[in-house]
Amino acid sequence: MSELTRPQDLSPTQKAAALVVAVGSDNAAQVLRHLSEEEVEVLAGEVARLGEIDPEVVDSVLREVYEQMTGHRFVPAGGVHVAREILTRWKGPKGAEMLDRIIGSGTKRPFAFLRDVDPDQLVQFLKEEHPQTVALVLAHQPASYAAQVLSGFDPDLQRDVALRIASMGRTSPDVIEKVEAALQARLGSMTRTDSTSRGGVKDLAEMLNHADRATEREILDRLTEVDPELAEQVRSLMFVFEDIASLDDRSIQLVIQAVDSQKLAVAMKGVRPDVQEAILRNLSARARETLLEEMELLGPLRRRDVEAAQTEIVARIRELDEAGEIVIARDSGDLIG
Repeated sequence: MSELTRPQDLSPTQKAAALVVAVGSDNAAQVLRHLSEEEVEVLAGEVARLGEIDPEVVDSVLREVYEQMTGHRFVPAGGVHVAREILTRWKGPKGAEMLDRIIGSGTKRPFAFLRDVDPDQLVQFLKEEHPQTVALVLAHQPASYAAQVLSGFDPDLQRDVALRIASMGRTSPDVIEKVEAALQARLGSMTRTDSTSRGGVKDLAEMLNHADRATEREILDRLTEVDPELAEQVRSLMFVFEDIASLDDRSIQLVIQAVDSQKLAVAMKGVRPDVQEAILRNLSARARETLLEEMELLGPLRRRDVEAAQTEIVARIRELDEAGEIVIARDSGDLIG
């Protein structure tokens, strides 16, 4: 990363990146909402490449954008961590995945050519492969994409693949290259990528966090049959709807504010009493009464509709956690007083 010392040294894109760094992550996230995803990727890539920026350069950029803003004498810096924070505040976990794509574009990553394949097509392509091959491929995909593919397999294959992902360690570069070459040959792709080490309990937990509740439950149940200890390790890294009861009251209030009340009413149907109580105690008397009335008016609901609502709310909770607005702690060791 180089230090930017003269305004004339900056390209228009670098000036935009310097402005984004100078205004901070929260304000930058508001700006990014008005840009296309392609524009955001270009801008975030520039932010990730920025080093320290001379205060005179910052002043010059700010004057160009807004003449009243002068006298800002600080030394902001770019970098991957800044780009990650900005993108996470903009789009939650999807923003972090976007940065992985940006960074990975400079050094090609294993099986990256598969990310342009529709998930349903990849299901058909992989379902006849050995579970170890499927696990290797999915461990190198973004969690949300891998979750879509995993949910398309039959339960037995889901279990086998999940078990292998959870127990996967470092994979030989030669093995990755051979598997990739074989898959590329079948797909007719000319792309070649380098190898990295992926897989493990954490990767599987992240995939399941992006999967629908039915897929999540099916995989964990079958994983429990084969290796109960491993299944518990995966569960300990996941956040499910019922874990709302483990959040502090302030976090629960922020979650309630961030989700649609009707969706919340659907998601609360049939959950444990302690989960309902945790949510209800963080509502005003009037809001509590309204929510209970909505739940009663809904009547019986299909399990899949309830689980879909819960999945949507959990996704929003993960976004709040990624943005640093709430803290998800699975055990006391996660917190520092």
